[in-house]
Amino acid sequence: MKKIILISVSFLVAGLVHSQNPLSVGKAQLNFGVGLSGWGVPVYFGLDYGVSRDITVGGELSFRSYNEKWRSNRYRHGITGISANANFHFNRVLELPSKWDLYIGPNLGYYVWSSPNNYDGDNNSGIDLGAQIGTRYYLNNKVGLNLEFGGGNAFSGGKFGLTIQL
Repeated sequence: MKKIILISVSFLVAGLVHSQNPLSVGKAQLNFGVGLSGWGVPVYFGLDYGVSRDITVGGELSFRSYNEKWRSNRYRHGITGISANANFHFNRVLELPSKWDLYIGPNLGYYVWSSPNNYDGDNNSGIDLGAQIGTRYYLNNKVGLNLEFGGGNAFSGGKFGLTIQL
């Protein structure tokens, strides 16, 4: 019985005394930078919004261009993407210092592939479902560095950039 009480009190204290998610409920942050991809070097711009202590939702715009040789011809392609994401932040659960932010979540996006009219390859516009895992390190109360890895969509690979809390 003493162990049950001790464990219950420990969980209660852990729930009350925690490190905070750097992005508070009702606050937003801007993310931008460059990425890694099999289809050129993407640039991205996104916004995250805190909906609970541990959950954010957001959106992102990205663009990249690349050259491809297909059937003895060279083509220049562009990919524009718009996606939505949700992330669970582990700061409170893992009791991370407030300078760090570790998260994971799903994303859903629509990607527009623009290719020359005479291109008959297999790159098509469409909806992609993926996931990401990432971390941020805040240099101060407003600015941080972000690093994210993802898969399952046209933005597969990784991203590196800056985060600015608004």
